[in-house]
Amino acid sequence: MHDESRRIEERVQRLHDQRIKTAIYAATVPFEVEAWQAPGEPVPFEEAAAASYAPFAMGTPWGPPWGTTWFRMRGQVPEAWAGRRVEAVIDLGFVGDWPGNQAEALVHLTDGTPLKAVNPLNQYVAIANPAQGGETVDYLVEAASNPDILADNFAKTTPLGDKLTAGDKPLYTFRSADIAILDEEVWHLDLDVQVLRELMLELGEHDPRRHEIAHALDRAMDLLDLDDVSGSAAAVREALKPVLSKPAHASAHTISGVGHAHIDSAWLWPIRETKRKTSRTFSNVTSLADEYDDFIFACSQAQQYEWVRDNYPKVWTRIQESVKKGQWAPVGGMWVESDGNLPGGEAVARQFIHGKRFFIEHFGIETKGVWLPDSFGYNAAYPQIAKLAGNEWFLTQKISWNQTNRFPHHTFWWEGIDGTRIFTHFPPVDTYNARFSGEEMSRAVRNYQEKGGASRSLAPFGWGDGGGGPTREIMERARRLADLEGSARVVVEHPDEFFAKAREEYPDAPVWVGELYLELHRATYTSQARTKQGNRRSEHLLREAELWATTAALHAPGYSYPYEKLDRLWKTVLLHQFHDILPGSSIAWVHREAEAEYARVAREVQALTAEAVAALGAGGTRVFNTSPYDRAEVVRTADGAPVYVEVPASGSAPLADAEPPQPVTVSGRVLDNGLVRVEVAEDGTLSSVRDLRANREVLADQGNLLRLHTDLPNYWDAWDIDKHYKNRYTDLLDASSVAVVEQDPLVGAIRVERAFGKGSKITQTITVRAGSPRIDIETDIDWHETEKILKAAFPVDIRAPHSSAEIQFGHIQRPTHTNTSWEAARFEVSGHRWVHIGEPGYGVAVVNDSTYGHDVSRTVREDGGTTTTVRLSLVRAPRIPDPEADQGRHRFTYALLPGATIEDAVAEGYALNLPLRVADAAGAPTPVVSAEGEGVTVEAVKLADDASGDVVVRLYESRGGRSQGVLRPGFPLAGAQITDLLERPLEEAPVGGDGGVPVELRPFQILTLRLRRG
Repeated sequence: MHDESRRIEERVQRLHDQRIKTAIYAATVPFEVEAWQAPGEPVPFEEAAAASYAPFAMGTPWGPPWGTTWFRMRGQVPEAWAGRRVEAVIDLGFVGDWPGNQAEALVHLTDGTPLKAVNPLNQYVAIANPAQGGETVDYLVEAASNPDILADNFAKTTPLGDKLTAGDKPLYTFRSADIAILDEEVWHLDLDVQVLRELMLELGEHDPRRHEIAHALDRAMDLLDLDDVSGSAAAVREALKPVLSKPAHASAHTISGVGHAHIDSAWLWPIRETKRKTSRTFSNVTSLADEYDDFIFACSQAQQYEWVRDNYPKVWTRIQESVKKGQWAPVGGMWVESDGNLPGGEAVARQFIHGKRFFIEHFGIETKGVWLPDSFGYNAAYPQIAKLAGNEWFLTQKISWNQTNRFPHHTFWWEGIDGTRIFTHFPPVDTYNARFSGEEMSRAVRNYQEKGGASRSLAPFGWGDGGGGPTREIMERARRLADLEGSARVVVEHPDEFFAKAREEYPDAPVWVGELYLELHRATYTSQARTKQGNRRSEHLLREAELWATTAALHAPGYSYPYEKLDRLWKTVLLHQFHDILPGSSIAWVHREAEAEYARVAREVQALTAEAVAALGAGGTRVFNTSPYDRAEVVRTADGAPVYVEVPASGSAPLADAEPPQPVTVSGRVLDNGLVRVEVAEDGTLSSVRDLRANREVLADQGNLLRLHTDLPNYWDAWDIDKHYKNRYTDLLDASSVAVVEQDPLVGAIRVERAFGKGSKITQTITVRAGSPRIDIETDIDWHETEKILKAAFPVDIRAPHSSAEIQFGHIQRPTHTNTSWEAARFEVSGHRWVHIGEPGYGVAVVNDSTYGHDVSRTVREDGGTTTTVRLSLVRAPRIPDPEADQGRHRFTYALLPGATIEDAVAEGYALNLPLRVADAAGAPTPVVSAEGEGVTVEAVKLADDASGDVVVRLYESRGGRSQGVLRPGFPLAGAQITDLLERPLEEAPVGGDGGVPVELRPFQILTLRLRRG
């Protein structure tokens, strides 16, 4: 037989694209269209309905950036169309192939009922099936003219990322708005041909099935009447039935399809637009559920549900109905799909607490899994936190984006730092916006790394980010692929069902231990530094407010614990931990608003703390310590005078002078407090840091060396830092001023000022205080660089085999060598309040109050000694998607802690981030709780969320070893329970005869105790 493959393939493609697809709508009549441009921000439906509309012609430009144009569309179904399936088809002037980053619209009835959205790949709105003929159609369409921020493919910057700079030039040209007959036979033929043609092209050249499909398509095309596609469509479909009905192989891979619409809570659009995106997509989804009984849609992010509930009550009602029918599956159990590395431990716990409670309260459903397809890496505490929130499985996909190494599993057990394991799956289809194309089906099977051990994977399908979610075309593809020879099988089912089957099939799945590090998007640990600082500060301010509000509730008669305010403030912080806000990868508008929100949160939380402290009564000036560790350090009074004080953990003490171990002396550029001696060089670097206790020099070279690197990644500017950034740099060694600015027995400080680059300035105050080996470097930067990153280096004379970085409820060790490609790929990593390096008998920590990104490297000197260098990433200057990212003022502190153990690093991390509070108040006689036992660390103290008055304490083991200790309440105790994160009892906790609660913790174990007051 002659090879006619090329002829057949080209013939099928042309007939499909130019004849079949163009005949899907058999006839059309145009709507009469009028328009009204809403001024400023979006308006409610009622205001739009009452507005004055002007005639609008097709082919007219519309839509300034971030604008809202309302279109009134009126028309009538022709009498002759009675009995046909009739739809409205609207093309707003869609461009490109990115359905979630351009124009979108929501179609309403004139009474305000949302019907369905219009999106680039989902342009229809059902009118009638069958139509009666003569029916009047009257719609109000809310159209958003959102700009395509990445239209230039990272080639140049754009001002479109903020309404303040975007201008008002129309972005789109309205193409058409019609009432149309859907020719269902042609529509189904279109899908038959698509599925078969795509399958054919994925099969091997020597696969008989490929040629069988090709010749079947060729014969079927002979039956297509080019002058009457509609009339011949049924015959063509009949000819294709034999090849469409051949069952899949017995060993075919099974793909569990789950409807999905990944909607970033903010990214290349502001939060206000996400509220509308959710309403549009959810309208589509509930409409599709009415049309397909076998459709199931998985949706995470309780925050987005709340937005719809509050702003689109009719859509909310439809969601509730779909949930009851089992077609809508709440998943994920988090308030938002947060970043996987940067939120603090307690914040991650609150993501689950608030998210799961929302689904339980509103749907009576407790979600079973963590749904995080798109975060940029996942911390190694997740398995334990997820399990303590009642989760059984974990899903993500992003690790497939690795730049260097291919992750070895798709289905596996993920083991966290404490030993907890959770069943985990990465969809091998390698997308969370699947459409069941032939290429996707083939890719899923080809990628799947569990062959021989398991035979099923999951595929989230649907257009995300405002693209409208799943479509009827995708559902039809799934039906055709349910059992088709040459393809994997597709079954649409709830993700809980997939995970139950996958675990049953593969109980001995391999184990991955530790973090899920994404070898990409490493710059998200640093970009938009003010956003990150706002998050860090908010987390600690909320901890402080909860502790002192609890103290006041126990000791101040008449004080009312601010449940509702704390709940609202926590949710604001949780929202901004979304995986494109906190990482710094959103447009300027998003980060401008985030900074304003963090400032508001700070004001409100500070006020709550002040109210709680004041409620404790008057009685002189006291010092309040929110840290879980006793403190002996210098604090400043209201007039700025330094005072050395001793304050118990989670408690308070009078502002009274205590005797420091030794005063601070300042001689030239040398600061000495008897614990450390710090010499500042003429160029402003640290020329020496001597640990006087250990009698050893800490530094191997210049300390606090500021290095300015060129930083232009290959692609994702705000997201990525590529390894070649290290090759081009300038050391900032030209100090304009190095001067002593404080010389006191309690405090010595030297200020270093520099100017560099494009008008940037940096002022650093190097401070040593009595009684502490910690060397603080308070930093003030006026930053005006572009495509640069600034790092601060501490080369330490230590041979450290690994570094330890704080993560949620513990720390993680990473090798300092680069023996393998896995270690080499970790050239930029994340950590929270501290990084520690050490050798037997000695260690050093670098502590910070707002940075996350860092790198640790190791070199051997000519003298045979080893230098281990810790470098903090301070600030970046990417230009896409925000051309002004990080420009302007930054203030933060980092510190060098010589002679530090892990315990010291933990304590000083809390101390730097929870400064002592000085207030005029009586304080409380005893702390609410105190913890005894090495490594037993209190993370949160609060009243129970059910307003019972019980005290909830969350603690964890912080050293990485076993701990035995006692939690001592500062109030009469009637009993104690161990609970899950949602404060539900797991078991009774023993109470000792002295009223303390004995605790025994494994390494990094998290324990939540609910204490009943006597």
